[in-house]
Amino acid sequence: METIRDSAFGKLVRFFSGYRLLLYPEEIDDVTWRNYLGRPEASQEESMTPDSEEFYELHALYTVVSQASRRRRRRPPLKSVLAGPWRGIQDGSPEVIGWSDAGDSENPQNWSIRKKVLVTLLICLLTFSIYIGSAIYTPGIPGVAQQFGVSKEVGILGLTLFVLGYGLGPMVWAPISELPAVGRSPVYVATLVVFVFFQFGVIYAKNIGMLLAFRFITGFMGSPVLATGGASIGDMWDPTIRDYMIAIWASFAIAAPVLGPLVGGFAASAKGWTWTIWELLWISGFALVLLFFFLPETFAPNILSRRARRIRRIKGDQRYASEAEIEIARVAPRDVLFEALVRPFALCFLEPIVLLMNLYIALIYGILYIWFEAFPIVFEEKHGFNPGETGLAFLGIMIGAVFIALPAYFYWKYRWQSRHINPDGHLSPEEHLPPACLGAICLPISLFWFGWTGNFASVHWIVPIIASMLFSFGGYLIFNGIFCYEAQAYPTYAASVLAGNDFLRSTFGGGFPLFATQMFHNLSVGWACTLLGCLTVLFAPYPFLLHRQKAFQLLHSPSFDMPEDIGDFVARSIARHAAIALVAPGVGNLAGVVGDLMDFFDVMDGTDAVDAANLTDVVDAADGTDAMDASDATVTHSSGDGQVCFGSSQDVNTTQGPANIDDAGNVSTYPKSGTDVSKHVSPNDVLK
Repeated sequence: METIRDSAFGKLVRFFSGYRLLLYPEEIDDVTWRNYLGRPEASQEESMTPDSEEFYELHALYTVVSQASRRRRRRPPLKSVLAGPWRGIQDGSPEVIGWSDAGDSENPQNWSIRKKVLVTLLICLLTFSIYIGSAIYTPGIPGVAQQFGVSKEVGILGLTLFVLGYGLGPMVWAPISELPAVGRSPVYVATLVVFVFFQFGVIYAKNIGMLLAFRFITGFMGSPVLATGGASIGDMWDPTIRDYMIAIWASFAIAAPVLGPLVGGFAASAKGWTWTIWELLWISGFALVLLFFFLPETFAPNILSRRARRIRRIKGDQRYASEAEIEIARVAPRDVLFEALVRPFALCFLEPIVLLMNLYIALIYGILYIWFEAFPIVFEEKHGFNPGETGLAFLGIMIGAVFIALPAYFYWKYRWQSRHINPDGHLSPEEHLPPACLGAICLPISLFWFGWTGNFASVHWIVPIIASMLFSFGGYLIFNGIFCYEAQAYPTYAASVLAGNDFLRSTFGGGFPLFATQMFHNLSVGWACTLLGCLTVLFAPYPFLLHRQKAFQLLHSPSFDMPEDIGDFVARSIARHAAIALVAPGVGNLAGVVGDLMDFFDVMDGTDAVDAANLTDVVDAADGTDAMDASDATVTHSSGDGQVCFGSSQDVNTTQGPANIDDAGNVSTYPKSGTDVSKHVSPNDVLK
C-alpha cells in the first residue's frame, strides 16, 4: 500500500480526496511528526560511496542546487529565488525536518528487498522503452523515404534527431528532477506521458517535417531516466549491492538499442515502417501504466521536502522545512543557471583532459550507431538477409557487452579492484582505467576484423558478427573506465562533466549515421572500417597515458565556479590546452616554450602566480628527466612509475596518488593502496 500511496496514482488520489485517503503516519497520529524534528537529512550524496563505474556513468548529475549552495553556505541567507512550497521565515531559525531514526521506513535505503527489486525493475523497463526508440526506427527508414519521397539520408534524420533529443534533454530534466520540490518520479511519469502520446504524431505524420519534429520531441521528453536512472537505483541500494544493480540496469540500456533492429525489422518487413513505432508505443505505454501505479519517489531530499510540507499543512506553521529546502533558499539564480547550463559545456570543451576523454567516448558511441547503417550493407547486400534476419545479427553486439564484458568486469572488480582500495574505501581515479586499456586494444582489432571479413560475401556471416562482439566488449570496458575516472578525478563537478559527456556522445551518435551509408559504399566496407579503426588507434594510447602519467592530472582546473570575467576564463582554458600538449611523454627540452607559456599566464591574471619552474617540475615528472626542482610547491617524481606527488621539501612522500582539488581550493592527493597520506598545497603554487 505504501508503494501505491507514493506513486503518481497515489498522489492524485490524495489530492482529489482533500488528503483524506492514503494517509501518512504524521497525518494519523499528531505525535508522530515530533520524531522528525531536529534531524537533518542524511543526504543521498553523502550516504553514497560512489565506487562503481556504472554509478558514475549513469548517475550523471549530482544535485545541482546542493552543489551551488555548498559554495555559498557562508553567505547570509538569501531570499528564495525558486518557486517552492517553503517560502522561508522572517525571524528565527527554521525547524529542520529529517528522518525519525536510522530505520525510518520512508528512507529508500530502508525499504524491503521486494520493494527495492520492484522499483529497480521499473527503472530498467523505463530505460529499455526509451533506448529502444532510437534503433527500432532504423528498419523502417527505406519505407519512410519511399512514403514521403525523400532520400534515405533525410529518413535517417529521424534517428539522428531522436538521439540528439535524448542528448539535450538531461541538460534540462536532470536539474529539475533534483530540485527538492520536484523529485525524480514526477519527471519520469510526466515526460513518459508526452513520450507515449507523441508517438501518434510520428505514426500519423502528414509530411517528413512533422515526422522529424515529433521524433526530436519524443527523444527529448524520454531522456530523464537516461541521465538519472542510475541515481534512482543508487538511492535505494547499499553500496555492497548497488554496483551490481546498476550494472543490471546498464545491461538494459545496452540491450535496448541492439534489440531495436531485431524487433523493428520483422515488423517493418511485414506491415511497413509505422509498425515499428506502434511497437515502441506498446512498449512505452506498458511501462507508463506500471510506473503510474507502482513507482514511488526515491530521491531523499524530495521525500523529506514532502514530509515537511505535510507538517506545515498540519501545523499551519512555516518554520518547518527540510534541510534541502533551506539550502535551496540560499541559492542565487545565477548560480543555478551556471550549474545547469554553462559549466557542462565549459568543462566539456575547455578542459583538455575532459575534452579528449569525451571525444574518445563520443567516437565509440558514433561507431555504435554507424552499425545500424553498416549491418544492412554487410548482411543484406552481401549475404542476402532480410531486415528481420539483419536484426538478429545485432545480437552479437549484445552478447559481447552483456554476456561477456559484464561478467568479466564483475570478476575484475571482485578479484583485482578490491586489492587497490584506499583506506578511505575508494580507488584513486587511475585505478579504474586498466579495463579501459584492454578495451582500447580490442576496439581497433574488432573494426579491422569486421571490415575485411564483412567486405566479402565469400566469408561466412558469423565471422563479422564475432568481430562485433569484440567491439562491444572493448567499448563496454572503455565506457566504464573513463566514466568512473572522470567522475572521481572531478568529484566536485562530476555532474557537469558527465552531462557534457552525454551531450557530446549523443551528438556523435546522431550525426555519424548521416554519412555512414555513403562512406561504406564509396570506400567499401573494408576501407571504411579501416578508417574508423585508425581513428580508434589514435585514441588508444590515451587510457594508458592517464593511467601511467599522473602529471596529466595536475593540469585540470582547480575551480570552475562562475567566473567574473568570461573572457579571462576562456583565455586560461586555451592556455591549459597548450600546457597539456607540453606535458606529453617524450617531450624534449621545452624550457623556452614553457617560459613563453608562463608569460601568457602572467599576462592574463597580472600576477606571477605561476612561474616556469612550477611547470618544469610537472614536465620533468611526466618525462622522467629529473627528480626534483626547487620551487614554491615541491613536485617530486617517483622514477619507477612516473608518479607525481605534492609535499614540502622537508617532508616528501612518494606514495601518494593523483591530485584532486576540492571546493576550498586545496589540492589533495589520493593515497595509493595501503597508505594514508594526504598533503595540501595552495593552488597558487601549481598550475591554475
